[in-house]
Amino acid sequence: MKYSVIVPIYQEEGNIPELDSQLRVVMNKLGSYEIIYINDGSKDNSLKELKKLKNCIIINLNRNYGQSIALDAGFKRASGDYIISIDGDLQNDPKDIPKLLEKLQKDNLDVVAGWRKKRKDKNGIKILTKIGMLFRSLLIKDNVHDSGCTLRVYRKEAAKSLDLWGEMHRYILAILRWKGFTIGELVVNHRPRIHGTTNYNYKKAYKGFIDLIYIWFLNKYSNRPLHMFGGIGVISSIIGALTILLVIYQKIAINLPLNRSGWFFIGFFLVIIGVIFFCFGMLMDLTIRTNFNTSKVEKRYYIRNIMEK
Repeated sequence: MKYSVIVPIYQEEGNIPELDSQLRVVMNKLGSYEIIYINDGSKDNSLKELKKLKNCIIINLNRNYGQSIALDAGFKRASGDYIISIDGDLQNDPKDIPKLLEKLQKDNLDVVAGWRKKRKDKNGIKILTKIGMLFRSLLIKDNVHDSGCTLRVYRKEAAKSLDLWGEMHRYILAILRWKGFTIGELVVNHRPRIHGTTNYNYKKAYKGFIDLIYIWFLNKYSNRPLHMFGGIGVISSIIGALTILLVIYQKIAINLPLNRSGWFFIGFFLVIIGVIFFCFGMLMDLTIRTNFNTSKVEKRYYIRNIMEK
């Protein structure tokens, strides 16, 4: 199998037949392929529409986990040498797939991401996207214009290296870059939504920001969290100790009562906080080492069934 197309589906009953038709027109010209649809706990008739399709794989998740989990399930099932991800809302244009593949092979890249330069979204979504881009440039420096575009082409090795959860799909490119994979991007067509409503909102943007902080921490300190928390603890303790020494000097020099100096209590507080941070860093370090040494991994999602048609 040369190509695997991964399509996460959530509440897209009106888009599925047309999307499948457009995908097959493009993929039939490229070579052997499989299309994997992941039903992410849709409550409409998306699953019924998927069952009407022929020559595809349907992964039916137990409930709605989010796009990251849906992509993860698809990546793990895919068997193609090249893995293509695309949204199920018809806003990504399947006609861009050959151009992405051509750039991947021509520039010898591991991933080529679509860049929706002229987005057909509402102004509120565009504003949230720009805010997210600002925070990404400050914290993780992923050096891409559009980290939220699902339309991408991966080499198998890159896609298979991922373990996604939460809102992590927005940071796939940053994660792959940190792993040493080469990233490229290409301007793609973005179409207005015709059927259904967008699943992106302020609540998801907030969750995405929390995941951004987590991603930043993983990249910086996942191997030794003691370096971060221990460093904060040492600095806090040093400042607290210096403050206490200053208060003691005032007591000796001008006989200033310790109980009348607020700085004494501030210094004492900083020392205690420093010790707590240092101990917390050690506990996190030990927890991570223990986790790496155990083979038991809790499942992050459950698949109700897989249908091959």
